[in-house]
Amino acid sequence: MKYTQAVGEKSTVKLTITFSEDEWQEALSSSYLKTRGKYAVPGFRKGKVPRPVLENYYGKGVLYEEAFNILYSKHYPAIIEKERENFTVVGEPTLDVEDMTAGKGVVLSAVVPVKPEVTIDAYTGLKIKKFEYNVSDADVENEMKKLLEKDATDVEVTDRACKNGDTVNIDFSGSVDGEKFPGGTAEDYNLVLGSGSFIPGFEDAVVGMKVGENKDINVKFPEDYQADNLRGKDSVFNITLHKITEKKYPELTDEYVKSHAGMETVEDLKKKTRERLEKAAVNKSRDDNENSILSEICKHAKAEIPDAMLENEIDGMVQDFSYRLMYQGIKLEEYLKYMQLSMEQFRSQFKEQAQPRVMSQLVIDKIIRTEKITADDKEVDAKIEEQAKSVDKTFEEYKKTIDPRQVEYIKNDIIVTKLFAFLEANNEMYTEEAKKPAAKKTTAGTAEKPAAKKTTAGTAEKKPAAKKTTTKKPAADKE
Repeated sequence: MKYTQAVGEKSTVKLTITFSEDEWQEALSSSYLKTRGKYAVPGFRKGKVPRPVLENYYGKGVLYEEAFNILYSKHYPAIIEKERENFTVVGEPTLDVEDMTAGKGVVLSAVVPVKPEVTIDAYTGLKIKKFEYNVSDADVENEMKKLLEKDATDVEVTDRACKNGDTVNIDFSGSVDGEKFPGGTAEDYNLVLGSGSFIPGFEDAVVGMKVGENKDINVKFPEDYQADNLRGKDSVFNITLHKITEKKYPELTDEYVKSHAGMETVEDLKKKTRERLEKAAVNKSRDDNENSILSEICKHAKAEIPDAMLENEIDGMVQDFSYRLMYQGIKLEEYLKYMQLSMEQFRSQFKEQAQPRVMSQLVIDKIIRTEKITADDKEVDAKIEEQAKSVDKTFEEYKKTIDPRQVEYIKNDIIVTKLFAFLEANNEMYTEEAKKPAAKKTTAGTAEKPAAKKTTAGTAEKKPAAKKTTTKKPAADKE
């Protein structure tokens, strides 16, 4: 067996593999032994048909496909292993037969998608937006309100107009250019004002209505609305308000905190809550800064990304979405059926997000290699010791229980942390007026967007939010 390699288009390598006539005949013999039990020839029992009879009855090519598979499976992995210093395979090859001249063996080819080379014009000396999130007293009070929420009661309101925070029961009927549209009408719909559940402007227009009032409101669908026929369209909704309810919360006292939060006093709870929120704010600042750095550097980077890498990334995004649905008690198959989407349509929603995610991974790998960022055994052991202390074990006890993959993860995490420390130190990080991060929201059938997280060296994932496509109540979808 001999082979040559040549650089192909869009980050591929073409391997041309030549097998001698002896190698080809050996593969045909193996193919016959492996597949003869599948064929029936009159006068012979299955698996007992002589090879010449089998080839005469079914044709010479009856053994070719399996023979090709035998040659590829035997030699292709060895070639890839031998060439791993020259390229990294990122997907399955496209296989073909180049030549089958009788008596001269066969020539097979494999077009292999490989990890592309990345060029970065600049990754230091850039001006990059920095994010800083602070915890306010109002944030702590909101957490207290959440604690009281489970014991809050709904009280009907009849002596005032509705306001943000109220739950209103309404009928609504929407139209565009005088025509009603599917999903734009509902009766006895309960809407929490200020929740952001409906398209922009809808809830604001309901605020101030009184029980029994009916009116038309004018709102515009967002330009990026999921329904093509409604994007950017002016619409009119006729609203009738039937009922207003508000939440009445119990008093936050030391006694309540003791029985519901396991703390001695309200102040103890608020202190612990602030510490938790501050830790979350630090993590969010870090994640957003890392994503900001990557986003800016990627503007200065180029790479010819093969389709296989994008499809692999989409595979991961679909799997992640499926896991998040599972936490809500929903199977992906059920979600797709409810949303009236095929798997192909669903996957297409992630294509736009896959490209920058892959580019970010490639950029990180490139900078790590260029700057020779590593993690030594002492640094890894220090992290392991931290984890050991957190579970009240000695370093030696804990290390014995660690899976080698976990050690590799720790090493990669150290490398990525060092990378971003280097990038922050070597770029101009500027801040704008601090903005409070928007609260995370979920709707039925929609997976929540998690914070960015570090995965492996050369990977800083930014998880996609589920694209909100629905066939029910378009007005109730978020922008």
